[in-house]
Amino acid sequence: MLSSAQKSFIELLVARQALKFGDFTLKSGRKSPYFINTGCFHQGGDLAKLGAAYAATILARFGKDVQVVFGPAYKGIPLALAAAAAYERLVGRGVGWTYDRKEAKDHGDGGLFVGAPLTAGIPVVIVDDVLTAGTALRESLTKLKPSGVKILGAVVAVDRQEKGQGSRTAIEEIQHELGVTVAPIISITEAADFLIANDVDGKRYLTAADRERIATHLAG
Repeated sequence: MLSSAQKSFIELLVARQALKFGDFTLKSGRKSPYFINTGCFHQGGDLAKLGAAYAATILARFGKDVQVVFGPAYKGIPLALAAAAAYERLVGRGVGWTYDRKEAKDHGDGGLFVGAPLTAGIPVVIVDDVLTAGTALRESLTKLKPSGVKILGAVVAVDRQEKGQGSRTAIEEIQHELGVTVAPIISITEAADFLIANDVDGKRYLTAADRERIATHLAG
């Protein structure tokens, strides 16, 4: 059963057209009956709702002991800020947030990271938008490893549930390869099941035909 945070997140996805249904050609060249673009979240209120959804997932999957939320530049920066603020309210104590520079700074405050200090052993969760090939996650792990932090896992917005190179989904492949838990706020199946049964702001965003096309796509 979906939580209230997950339901609100799905409603936000379609209201902002960050999740669309139809006929799309992805960057990989593969056809898809749905398209996800988290760049559509650009209102102040969106950030608060995003933070609540990420924080609820962090708490549910990684518990109350997370000390720092890390967001890879650039899309991960506002996500880390929003998630840390919301998670802080849930656990009732201070929670840091940090992001990386694309290139290490050799003047001023210097360093590769900006934000809360990353000290050996502290529990860290990575947040990002949508995991496809896992490139950003790999880069984040490479940058974070020398600090000695304890990486509990990562939270992403949506699990596309599309197959990787084998029988596993892309997220399952990356988890297996990197040994890191990747927790989505929702899966595309969960979003579709909710939207086929519920209106959002008086509108039905998913038709039975589109729901069937999604099921066929995921089974292929």
